[in-house]
Amino acid sequence: MAKLNRALTLPGLTLITIGSCIGSGIFITPANTLDILRNQGWVLLLWGLGGIITFFGAITFAELGSRYPGAGGVYLYIKHGFGHLPAFLYGWVTLFIVNTGAIAALCVALVDYLQYFFTMTPALRYGVAVSVIVILTFINVIGIRSSQYFASLFTALKLLAIFFIIVVGFIFLNTKTPDLQWVAFTDVPDNIFSLGLMAFVGVFWSFGGWHHATYLAAETIEPQRTVPRAILIGTLTVTLTYILVIAAIMFMVPMAEMVVSERIAGDALSRIFSKGGKWVSIFIAISIFGTIGIYTMSAPRIYFSMARDGVFFPFLAKIHPVYKTPAISMIFQSLWAIVLIFLWGSFIRIITFVIFMDILFMALATASIFFIRKKYGNDALFKVPLYPVIPIIYLIITVAFVINTALHLPVESMAGLFILALGFPFYYFYKRKHKPKEALKH
Repeated sequence: MAKLNRALTLPGLTLITIGSCIGSGIFITPANTLDILRNQGWVLLLWGLGGIITFFGAITFAELGSRYPGAGGVYLYIKHGFGHLPAFLYGWVTLFIVNTGAIAALCVALVDYLQYFFTMTPALRYGVAVSVIVILTFINVIGIRSSQYFASLFTALKLLAIFFIIVVGFIFLNTKTPDLQWVAFTDVPDNIFSLGLMAFVGVFWSFGGWHHATYLAAETIEPQRTVPRAILIGTLTVTLTYILVIAAIMFMVPMAEMVVSERIAGDALSRIFSKGGKWVSIFIAISIFGTIGIYTMSAPRIYFSMARDGVFFPFLAKIHPVYKTPAISMIFQSLWAIVLIFLWGSFIRIITFVIFMDILFMALATASIFFIRKKYGNDALFKVPLYPVIPIIYLIITVAFVINTALHLPVESMAGLFILALGFPFYYFYKRKHKPKEALKH
């Protein structure tokens, strides 16, 4: 049986972790969180809390990644913790909602930023979005090394852009900073808990993606050491970067203007330079482009593993004879992402649809550590410190977010659950045709 090519290094996988988080979200969603909470201090605190929660999740997944260094990451953790059916459902929603929805949302955001430079008709918008997916899928099909170089280059460019915004923002602080009431933590918004969970839609979207590193474990050098290190270094870097860039934007843009901005980073730079908005939009477009590239590369390893387990379309298990990549899985995913671009529409509707299902299964994957430790012991190469406190905290927050989103955004939540339900008959159909392979013993 053909094997995937093991070529990813620690720097490469760390940059993939960072690049999969930093896409469009941090340049768009801070304005949405401020619109919900109406207090700069609480917004900054919320993003800091989002980073801490994300790091708790990363610590938990670091242990799971050191235990199961195969292709598919989260899919493997759920399979070993709960069995084939919930693992299949994770792969199902990743294909039909989570990853393809994220790709669609990123393409929508990319097209929005490109309109900073030229006006596009609706037909051209769709054409550009589809072309981006096709080009990036091709780059990722031709080899894991080309994917690593691509991800590293575009992650470096996006970090350079963010560093530029941070420097400008902190310089601007010393000249004419607008309405800095964000230190007023005593001004507690009504229903702060419920509003905070609603604002977490944008926060979770912006921090989301770090677990994509786990999907690539089968193509990573020394995965039991490299995967945990990559996701921990990556999530810490992203958290620090987000806090600094949001503070910098607040230094440049008054709250009243920030809450109505659809391109907050570009609008912030426009207040300083005559063409600042356009320059930062170029970097943001590059950033989004790079993240789409990572998403078209990583998640197909899940469908590949599902097919090899005998619970999904057999053709998705094929490895390209020359490039040693799961090419068919990548192409299949991209076709569905293109469908979602035409079906779903606006950026915020897509990300709500995506985040609800993504966090639901992230909670399930987190819970798997309790069952895995009970079945196999705690002899992993990397162990969660303060176990079980850290996984429990991450689990409580994610479950609360899922419940709150279902109550306040029922249309998007029900759409996700409907597609999840469609996975059940498909699973039992494949179970009858091909007996699923047993989960490997630890």
